[in-house]
Amino acid sequence: MLDVRRLLLLRDLAVLGTIAAVAKARSFSTAAVSQQLSTLEREAKAPLLDRTTNRVVLTPAGEALVAHAERLTVELDEIDATLARDRGEPSGTLRLAVFPSAARAVVPEALAKMSVRYPGIEIQLTEELPASSVPRLRAGEFDVVLRHSYDLLPATEVEGVRQVRVHTEPMWLVRPPGAAVPGDARALEHHHWVSDQPGSECREVLVRWCAAAGFVPRIRHQVSDFAVALSLVAAGGGHALIPRLGVRALADGVVAGPVPGPALGRRVFAAHREGSGRHPLVAAAVEVFTEVFTEVFTDLD
Repeated sequence: MLDVRRLLLLRDLAVLGTIAAVAKARSFSTAAVSQQLSTLEREAKAPLLDRTTNRVVLTPAGEALVAHAERLTVELDEIDATLARDRGEPSGTLRLAVFPSAARAVVPEALAKMSVRYPGIEIQLTEELPASSVPRLRAGEFDVVLRHSYDLLPATEVEGVRQVRVHTEPMWLVRPPGAAVPGDARALEHHHWVSDQPGSECREVLVRWCAAAGFVPRIRHQVSDFAVALSLVAAGGGHALIPRLGVRALADGVVAGPVPGPALGRRVFAAHREGSGRHPLVAAAVEVFTEVFTEVFTDLD
């Protein structure tokens, strides 16, 4: 019979991509993970990994086992949720990952509300972008992850992950002091921009928004922190497209408002593994974040 723990390690490898990442997630050595996977291959009587390449590639047998392991993970989470509900009031450690603008805008209020409403819950918070936090959620390192999706970008569904929308917000055009109100996006063709690094979602939204208006943005500054971007805009460094939650305090003369033309927005989701939605810790987090996002957004307006 196959060892369930080794089967889940194979599934972690498929999710995280490297033996080193699995070892870190499970607090094992890389040698121990490799040994366990080799043992699983002997149990399965079939090669599960193609070791002739420089990256992890599952064989057809390995892919088949991972598919079974995905279903097993859902069932184990459902069992855990059932047992947790039977224990009464929510208690235990909630491992939470949030992206930076949400961390600044809503986490302090959410933690304060959680401590009053659910004193038995202890929160372990990590600030991390969804690109890395969602795989770690799937691998069991986090219980709830805040992730986002933008207009103009393809919607992404992740196997084994369910998400609840907790917030919807507009993308705002932030203008430096003295900049005129643009009649349309094309009026910004010859202006400079402050945007995120290449490959980021915010950067891609800006590029696609400008492309729809018929031009390529002239990006002068590349920064990932919205607060830094706002400072650069205030210094005359250019315009910026920033989600509403990222526009908290504006320097004198800086103006922010909806983009000209069709509305452009971002949605925020509380994501959890498919089988954990009824777990009291997960349900409490979704409940509180839904409330706090609504309250904070009302205050911003």
